[in-house]
Formats: sequence, C-alpha cells, structure tokens
Amino acid sequence: MTINTKINVGILCGGKSAEHEVSLQSAMNVIEAIDKDKYEVILIGIDKLGVWFLLDSSDFLINKHDPKIIALNLNGAEKVAILPGSQGLLTVLDSTDQKIKLDVVFPILHGPQGEDGTVQGLLKLAEVPFVGAGVLGASVGMDKDIMKRLLRDAGVPIGKFVTFKQKAEIVYADVVADLGLPLFIKPANLGSSVGVNKAKDEASFTLAIREAFKHDTKIIIEEFIDGRELECAVLGNQDPEASGVGEIIPTHEFYSYEAKYVDSNGAKTEIPAKVDKEVSEKVQELAIATFNTLACEGLGRVDCFLKKDGSVVVNEINTLPGFTKISMYPKLWAEVGVSYPELIDRLITLATERFENEERT
Repeated sequence: MTINTKINVGILCGGKSAEHEVSLQSAMNVIEAIDKDKYEVILIGIDKLGVWFLLDSSDFLINKHDPKIIALNLNGAEKVAILPGSQGLLTVLDSTDQKIKLDVVFPILHGPQGEDGTVQGLLKLAEVPFVGAGVLGASVGMDKDIMKRLLRDAGVPIGKFVTFKQKAEIVYADVVADLGLPLFIKPANLGSSVGVNKAKDEASFTLAIREAFKHDTKIIIEEFIDGRELECAVLGNQDPEASGVGEIIPTHEFYSYEAKYVDSNGAKTEIPAKVDKEVSEKVQELAIATFNTLACEGLGRVDCFLKKDGSVVVNEINTLPGFTKISMYPKLWAEVGVSYPELIDRLITLATERFENEERT
C-alpha cells in the first residue's frame, strides 16, 4: 500500500475580477513549475459568476496560448466549496460525501474578490494556511486610496493624488490646478492597469473618468511623475527580504494592460536595473517599508518611480503580483538565484509558518 506523503496544495484561479484572464495565465505557469514530487495540485477554478469548480490541472484551459481569449475549461467540472470551520476540507457539492483535504491554499487571484481580503477572510474561517497577505494587508494593499494614505502617514514618499466616489462633482480645472497635466485616472480597487488611462486634456479626462467608474465605485487621480519605473519584489512574513531592482521600459505610452499581458513586445525589462547602488538600496528600503506599513505577508511587488532629480517615490504595492513567464516578481527572484520552483516552495512554507504561529497565539 502506497501512502501519499505529498502536500495537497489548493490552487485558486480565475474569479469575477476584470483580471480573470491574467489569473489563468499565472496559474498555468505556477502549475508547470511547482515541484510535483512534493506537492499534489488540487485545482479550483472560479468562473466569472464566482462559482467554484474542481478542475483537472492538466487540461483546465481553453485557448491557453492566447491571453485575449484564454478561458476555463468547465466541461464536466464539479462544483465545490470550502466551508468555515472545515480545517481545509473541500466539499464536492453534488456529492457531500466526497471531500478533499487541502493542506495549504495558493490563491492565484488578482483584483477584487481575490486580492482584496475577501478570499483571505474565507480561508481564515476555513482554518487553512494560505499564501500571501492576510485580510488586512490584502484589503489595504488593494485600495489605492487607503494604501497611499497609510504610506503618506508613515512618511513613505508618494506622488500627489485625489480620490472621488461616484456621483461626486469632479471639476477638471480644480484637479489640474492641484495635480497638473498630464494625469493618470484609475479605479481605486483594481490592478494590472485595467481601466487605467492617461489624460492630457479635458476630453480625455472625461473619457478616462467614465472608464474608471465602469470598474469601481471609487477612482483615484494621480499626478504624472516623469521618471523611470523601478520594481522590487519582497518575500517573507515578520522579517521580509527584498530582491534586486528591475526596470520596466514600456514601448507603449505607459505600462498598460496590453503592454503587460497581450503584446509580447509591450515592454522591455532590465534585470537588474541600470541604476547606482545608492538608488537600488533606496528602492529596496522603500519596498520593505511599504510592505511592513501595509501589514503585508508572504509576498509583494513594490513599484516605484526614479525621478530625474534622483529621488524615489513609491507608486503602489501588488500583494499578489502576476506569476506569468514574463512577470517581474518571479524574474526578480530568479536574478538573485531563487528559481521559480523554489520560490513557490518558499511561499508555501511561509504560509504554513504564519498559520502555525497564529494557531499558537
């Protein structure tokens, strides 16, 4: 009789977010890289209505090589759920006698209802370890408005911004007087540059506001910062460490969704970034400060701008950064000798360690 000693890793992907397709690409790469001798993958796909399905990890995607039309293969898939107090038991809904024990969950979900504390809260109630930030870190890291307020209060340098909720009166002249031109308009709670636009005049400003409100009930308007885009990956719980620094050099006007995930030539990356040692160390210092200020755990990618005067300002943190083959987070760690499979292993270990520490307290 063979005893299965593998660790059951529940991988969550998809979701209701506008970043659904990015999540599928990330999951595909994680599944390819994870150590199959050590881990048993239990794949859970979430469709765009929020329904959970148990999927075959070897055949869970349709059009997997086309980021525009990639989709979950739900043919014959069974609906599943994880219940509060279940200690990680995944229940097949059409057969409540069938349950699968999850030892740890890797929520490879981007955006609302995946990266914003909602799934994290469910997994805490289900009493199962999970990769990445907890409820607080995920929620404040997702909301760009709250994130920037916390960073500003902690003395972390950021750019100027204003926020508006739906039905608020937004006066173009007042915003320009405060922030100048051009401007970036974004949904407050979304990532991967979805719904993000650059406005250079009143007409493009009005269109950008309308587009941002399609994705969120709150938007953020930021000053344009003329600088180089630098990124730093963070890994750890109570004592996080920073990777080296990379640079994004977009071939598009800015680092848009199209440049990130659709156009393979949408941006050039420099790893390590060609910057002075002092700049690199400053970015690493700010990355750790951002991670700690926002109560993050596990992983995060901190994006900064290097201004022409040599100063560095933080743009934002991504608490569940992309894990595609062209994503910066795994590439930054690979540059300093942490392979993709080893990175996944360390993230799972960090999730288990945090869970055990919380259980003891």
